[in-house]
Parts: sequence; C-alpha cells; structure tokens
Amino acid sequence: MIWESLLSAQLYEEPDWSLLSLDNQLCFALYATTRALTNTYQHKLKELGLTYPQYLVLLVLWENDGLTLTRIGQLLHLDHGTLTPLIKRMEKSGLVHRRRNSCDEREVQVWLQDKGVGLKSAVSQVHEYVTCRLGMSEQEMSELMADLLGVLQRLESGPDSFESSKASSR
Repeated sequence: MIWESLLSAQLYEEPDWSLLSLDNQLCFALYATTRALTNTYQHKLKELGLTYPQYLVLLVLWENDGLTLTRIGQLLHLDHGTLTPLIKRMEKSGLVHRRRNSCDEREVQVWLQDKGVGLKSAVSQVHEYVTCRLGMSEQEMSELMADLLGVLQRLESGPDSFESSKASSR
C-alpha cells in the first residue's frame, strides 16, 4: 500500500533525487560505523585469539551461562546456520562446551569452560580500549544505544507497524 501511494505521488511531483545521495543514507552511515567499530574490536580481540562473533557469545554466556543455542541466537540476532558452526569452533578451542538439555533432548545448552571464563578480565580491557577510542561520555553512549535499540525495535516490529502509523497520522 505504501508503494502505491509513493508511485501515485511521483506522478504529480518530481522526486528529490538528492535523497539518493550516499551522504543522505542512514543505512550507509550505520553500515560504515558498524564496520569501523567492529574492526576496532577485532584488532584487539585478535590478540586474545577471539573473533568478534565469539566475543558476543562470551558476553551473553558471562551474563547467563548455560543458555540454549536458540536463546543465544535470539539475543545475538543470529540464525541457527550461522551460530552452530561458531559455537563448534568455540568448543574446539576450549571456550565452551555443548550439552543436550536433560529435560528436553531437542535443546542444546552452551556452557563456558574455564578458558572462556578466564578471558573475561582481558576482554574487559578490550571494552575499555574501544570505549576510549569512541571518545564519548557514558551518557552519550547510553543515549546512542537507546536510540539505536529503538530503531532496531521499530524495524523488527514489521512493515505493518509503518503502514498503521502512516494511516493514524492522516
């Protein structure tokens, strides 16, 4: 429905082509920033023998050890096909181990091994390094995170929410 309104609007007025400029793309600003931030983490994590996705898994397990693969995937926005090989590599390197849930054999839980637990202190130094590189106050970082999580929530709520908000504003 939104596309039909956009198409009909284009019949009556010339589109603003500057909106298609790379400098005007929020998606590109987020993409470039994400790449730069991830690269900053990866540079330091490599010294610890970790990849950025492994770092994210460790963060989740340090908060709540023994989560299921499904829950880890939900928290990290990773699908099963991406997460399973990642966890297998982490298991092979001695960071975690997988175990079937005794109550439900279909569920696989992931538990930290001593090596994974032991990296917490070193990883906290990586976090401090990246925080310093950002040059932002805690308040600025909190506000930015809240804004980004709000964008994520709106995008994940689906296209119907956009349609209904457009209709209610008329």
